[in-house]
Amino acid sequence: MTLRIGEISYTNILPLFYFVDRDKLKEEQFTFIPQVPAQLNAAMSKAEVDVGGISSFAYAKNQHDYTLLPDLSVSSYHAVGSLFLFSKVPIEQLNEKRIALTSSSATTIHLLKVILAHFYQFKVHYEVEEPNYDKMLAQFDACLLIGDDAIKATWCKEPNIYQYDLGELWYQFTGLPMTFAVIAVRNEIVETKVKELELLNRELLFSKEMSIQTQFQPMIRQIMKDHAGDLPFWSNYFNGLTYDFSEAEQKGLLSFYDLCYQLGYLNEPVETLKLWQPVKDKLTK
Repeated sequence: MTLRIGEISYTNILPLFYFVDRDKLKEEQFTFIPQVPAQLNAAMSKAEVDVGGISSFAYAKNQHDYTLLPDLSVSSYHAVGSLFLFSKVPIEQLNEKRIALTSSSATTIHLLKVILAHFYQFKVHYEVEEPNYDKMLAQFDACLLIGDDAIKATWCKEPNIYQYDLGELWYQFTGLPMTFAVIAVRNEIVETKVKELELLNRELLFSKEMSIQTQFQPMIRQIMKDHAGDLPFWSNYFNGLTYDFSEAEQKGLLSFYDLCYQLGYLNEPVETLKLWQPVKDKLTK
C-alpha cells in the first residue's frame, strides 16, 4: 500500500478532494479511507492512516508526530454554517447548565469549551453523546453538532431553539479566523514517501483551485442529490469557508491552541506549526 489517505466524511472538506484524480492515485496504489473526524484522528495517531484531513485540535495533541501540508485547511472568518450550538435558553444563560457534545469532533468540542470558559467565564457540565439532535435536546439544556448533522438539524429545529455558529462567536471575540481541519502527514511519511506526497499535494491543491474556479457548482449539484438542500444554501455555505492556510489562518489557530493550553485542554503549548516543504522549494532556498 503506497499511501493511505484519510478523508473526513463531511461536505465542508469536499472541495479539497472533489477534483482529485482518484483513478490515477489508485493506480499508484493510494487508498482513500473515509471517516468522521474523531475516527480519523484516532487512525492517524495509531499509524493506520498516513495522510489525513484531521481536526486541527488533533494536530496539537500530536504536534511532534505530524507535519502539515501548506495552503490547505478548512477555515472561516465568520460564520461556518455547519458548527452549531443549539440551546433551549440564550447562550448568556448557560452557566451551570448541561450540554451534550457530539462524539464526532475534537476541535469543535474544545472551541465551545474555550468560548464558554474563557469569554463567558461559565462553568458548564458536558457529556459526550452520539450526534442525534432530538435525543440530545430531550435530555440536555443544549447540544453541539457539527458537519452534516448540524446542517440537517437547522432544517428541522423548533423556532424556540436558539442557534449559535461557533465560527461566528470565535470571530466576534477574537477578530481572527478559525481553522477547523488541516491536512496532516505522519513524519515518517515525509521522509520516506517524498514523491507520493508531492503527487498527493498537487492533486489536493488542484482540487481546491478547481472548486473555487467553478464556484463549487459541479460539487454542489452532486451534494444536492446526496444530502438535499438547494443551490442558494450550498453556494452560501461554501463561499463562507476558506480553504487556504495562510499566515492569518495560522495566527488564528495558534491563538486557539494558546487558550486551550491555558485552560488545561492541552498538556503542552503549541508554539509553532510544522509545515511541509516540497523538495523544489527546499532547493531554491
